[in-house]
Amino acid sequence: MDEPKPVDEQRERAVGARFAEDSSGMGGMHPTITNGTDTEKGSTGYASSTTGEDHRIETAKAERRLLLKLEVLIIPLAALLYLSAYLDRGNLGNARLQGLQATVLEGSDTNYSLALSCFYITYIVLSIPGTLLAKAIQPSTSIAMGALIWSVAATCQAAAFNTAGLYVARLFVGVGEALFGQAMALYFTYWYLPNEVAKRIGLFIAAGSLSGAFGGLISFGVSSIKHSSIIKWKILFLIEGLPSFFLAVVVFFCLPSRPQTSKYISEDERTLALTRLNRNSLGEGHTGIDWNGVKRAFVDWKTYVVAVAYSCMNLGLGSVSGFLPTIVKGLGYTDADAQLYTVPPYVVALVVMLLITTYSDRYQTRGIPVAFVFCIGIVGWAILLGIKPDTALHARYFGCICVVTAGCQCLSVLAAFLFPTHEGPRYVKGASLNLAFSTFRLLITLAMTTYYRFENKRRDKVEGGRPPKGTVLNVLEFYDLADGFRYVV
Repeated sequence: MDEPKPVDEQRERAVGARFAEDSSGMGGMHPTITNGTDTEKGSTGYASSTTGEDHRIETAKAERRLLLKLEVLIIPLAALLYLSAYLDRGNLGNARLQGLQATVLEGSDTNYSLALSCFYITYIVLSIPGTLLAKAIQPSTSIAMGALIWSVAATCQAAAFNTAGLYVARLFVGVGEALFGQAMALYFTYWYLPNEVAKRIGLFIAAGSLSGAFGGLISFGVSSIKHSSIIKWKILFLIEGLPSFFLAVVVFFCLPSRPQTSKYISEDERTLALTRLNRNSLGEGHTGIDWNGVKRAFVDWKTYVVAVAYSCMNLGLGSVSGFLPTIVKGLGYTDADAQLYTVPPYVVALVVMLLITTYSDRYQTRGIPVAFVFCIGIVGWAILLGIKPDTALHARYFGCICVVTAGCQCLSVLAAFLFPTHEGPRYVKGASLNLAFSTFRLLITLAMTTYYRFENKRRDKVEGGRPPKGTVLNVLEFYDLADGFRYVV
């Protein structure tokens, strides 16, 4: 295998991403370059001089200012989007306890399960096209389009008067969220480095836990309304759907697009943002869809193994979002109190999510934190399966907290049919399958993180060690097969 390219040649390739001299917005920083790199001492390519040290200090300050500027807009908008999406996706479970199943779904558990499945059908089918759309056009535009579609559809659920109307609305909620879910994770990689992205995605996903808490509180408040001329579940859909529409408009106009084109940052900040990405071989190279990259993903066996693990995880997610209020009610609470008691599990999940993603970024590890979360899920489902509903209610409630924490979508369709009313409050079938698939996804995670570690060591041996820090990798052409590429394990 080819040796890493000489440092001087790497600099020539990366020259377009260097700071312009006399940049007024960055304090007039001037990089001082050496004629070589001492790889054993980990030299960064800057001279060991006062000028070089000053440059590094000023660069670090400029990066912190850039990140702060991004944080105050991107993270709040992303979190609000996910909070809104998760509310509109999961409010069917709360609406069920407020009479939706009795008045619109003919009192049928099967019809309720079909309504849940409608969302996941379009969400699954359109997730890949929705993510590719974020590459083909500005991601801020495609994400805003998705938010607009799901917000209108979620609000229209309040107008449903039969099963067909509700099914159509749920299908379009899935269409909108398919343009948003995975595309948002892709969007973060346009702005953040590998050692920064997990925590940001954690903050984004944590909004789902927050939405679960908000959803429970909103549902409790709606359930407490007396003498309303509007059916309570209709009020719930309106309260949670209408704000999403206005959020979609804000996202369209305010969410930064790409570093190359965004008007949110100055030219100096654009240079810095692109330099950061190029320094870590993360530059897009070109906008639009890289069909060779799509082909590489489809022919790589690892894609399918990880997809199976993700689907196993989403069985738990589908179970939680669709049936948590029902499971909690089985502990002996009234409909209104059951809505309220769904809040604490989501709060715990929020805290755990933030702690784990912070750890993951700091130590650049993914497999072990994921496996830890899956273990929590196994404990939770084992408690719900093994402890009878009429005993140790506190233990069963702890089990609910565990499964929510681990549920952070192919099998989400299956989850819609696992908790029929007549099997409550223990729900042996639902708990058993979730326990089995939780164990399976844990085994897959451990196997894949072991494989990635072995593969990294193999590449170290073949290439004579890892390339010097800052080496430009040819990932735009060879993807994860590029010389010097290593997996984050």
